Amino acid sequence: MRVGLSLIELMEFTEWERNKWYDWLQERRDTVLAISTGPNGDRFPNVGELVKHIFIAEKHHVDRLSNRPITDTGSVSSDNVERLFQFGWRSRKDLREFVEALPPGDWDVPREFNIVNNLVSATPRKLIVHVLMHEVRHWAQVATILRLNGLAGGFPDFLFSPVMGGGFKSRTS
Repeated sequence: MRVGLSLIELMEFTEWERNKWYDWLQERRDTVLAISTGPNGDRFPNVGELVKHIFIAEKHHVDRLSNRPITDTGSVSSDNVERLFQFGWRSRKDLREFVEALPPGDWDVPREFNIVNNLVSATPRKLIVHVLMHEVRHWAQVATILRLNGLAGGFPDFLFSPVMGGGFKSRTS
């Protein structure tokens, strides 16, 4: 019996969640991206910048894992849902390709990475789990910001996702 959440299932969930967010944000147009993250929003002043951060972190970590130069993301738009998510889908494609190509013996071999001027030792498995958990965490932050701004409802949840079977069916009386 297999127990536990696999890396592939976590990738499937974040892809499903990302697509749900895209649909939700597209319905409300680009104005939602300009909503402030609040007075303590630190590096990310609005929702668009926070979403951009999710995708940039994924892209940069895949660059590191692939021994490529860090992609310049200065031209990535944070004020247009379509362009923002196009970048996100490209970064996810790169992640999937990396995961599919990594030899089994390399998954748990520690490597050193320069991340925000710090030397970090991590295995590829750990760094990829970090990327996926980072995304889940920040989507929850986006959901909270939007709820606090009166935009509630329809936010994705693992329990309602098709990952690992099951899903959500609305009951009608």
